Amino acid sequence: MSVAATTSPAIGTLYVSPSPRSRGMPRVTMALRSVVSVGSILTKLQQDCATPLPVIRHVADSMTADMRAGLAVDGGSNLKMILSYVDSLPSGNEKGLFYALDLGGTNFRALRVQLGGKEERVVATEFEQLSIPRELMFGTSEELFDFIASTLAGFAEKESKKFHLPHGRQREIGFTFSFPVKQTSIDSGILMKWTKGFAVSGTAGRDVVACLNEAMERQGLDMRVSALVNDTVGTLAGARYWDDDVMVAVILGTGTNACYVERTDCIPKLQGPKSSSGRTIINTEWGAFSDGIPLTVFDRDMDAASINPGEQIFEKTISGMYLGEIARRALVTMAGEGSLFGRAVPNKLSTPFALRTPDICAMQQDNSDDLQAVGSILHNVAGVTYTILPLL
Repeated sequence: MSVAATTSPAIGTLYVSPSPRSRGMPRVTMALRSVVSVGSILTKLQQDCATPLPVIRHVADSMTADMRAGLAVDGGSNLKMILSYVDSLPSGNEKGLFYALDLGGTNFRALRVQLGGKEERVVATEFEQLSIPRELMFGTSEELFDFIASTLAGFAEKESKKFHLPHGRQREIGFTFSFPVKQTSIDSGILMKWTKGFAVSGTAGRDVVACLNEAMERQGLDMRVSALVNDTVGTLAGARYWDDDVMVAVILGTGTNACYVERTDCIPKLQGPKSSSGRTIINTEWGAFSDGIPLTVFDRDMDAASINPGEQIFEKTISGMYLGEIARRALVTMAGEGSLFGRAVPNKLSTPFALRTPDICAMQQDNSDDLQAVGSILHNVAGVTYTILPLL
């Protein structure tokens, strides 16, 4: 497409005409009939997203108060402050063959690693990653865990000669499960609720390790879950294998969460014998935090349309599952009220979650003169094809 532009102080119009290079592609007129309207939407969005220092301080103070309340008693705040039962972290001396299973969101990963201690560190690793079929995110517990166990069994069969299991030992696996779980021991935990768009039936209130063990038995897989950890705890443990000073881990992915090392005498709700180290890891589940977070109309609309309105507000404002959808909703408003893409909102752009966070990242990283990546993504997502020339 070739584009010519004329402007007045208040109005700008883009006239879109076909070029030889674009023949055969859908012709969609892109017009900025009301720059003032689109500009005002963007200005309002910027104002609603603003985080001046007083706002940041208020958010930080509110989160601190919620953390303390969550440490005092279960249910004391939106932050669950879950006890992980991980009272010691890797020293770097660990050796042997270990498997890991990571169910962290829309992706599922299986990993095996041969550790060689401080001298050899990580000797060898192999992993396999699959996307969770969307229908399983809304299916039954048995369907989801059977899919996971089947994939894990196939992965274990492909174990190469680089990995060595001592004779007579059963394969052990650490289960990283990145959803709110009330742990009852190092290798058991009750699912409190699904997040990140999952709505699997028959799992809430059950021990997720038992769900996995039952599925592995159905697959004939001889493997034992030796530890259940949140992905933040797993990240902290993995980093500690290399660096003794690591005390905090943060996840920014499909969802978001953080964990940290806390003194046991600062946890009033911790009953019974204290750990010999005097410390334990706390899984904050900070995705549920909400007090004082600046929210735009697009954040509120997306939350209202979600499967868990009013929940996981912090997660919905910053994590990978939602950022693309927030941007799409802003574009739909600019298209409808400001005629950003012509007289009508493109049908493809009107589809919820059509614009994904990886699309936004790719557009942000496009520094080319013709913004080819931006144009390609907008064409694929919204059916808009154009070439950008500067407005005069």
